[in-house]
Amino acid sequence: MPDMPIIDTDKCDGCGICVTVCPCKALVMKDNVATYTKLMPCKDCNRWCAQCELVCPQGAITYPFEIVVEE
Repeated sequence: MPDMPIIDTDKCDGCGICVTVCPCKALVMKDNVATYTKLMPCKDCNRWCAQCELVCPQGAITYPFEIVVEE
């Protein structure tokens, strides 16, 4: 799927914060590394919300697109 968040498994320290903030449960911990439960956008918002990128203390999750908030 285009525009999926990228998880750098070398940077992921297995803290699991990203999993706890994901409102759609699209992320899980597997072998102490964050991974996707499915390769599709979050079911509630039909897109990737970027909460996981915002909270990752290691910078292991990045998005290949820019998120713009419009008022």
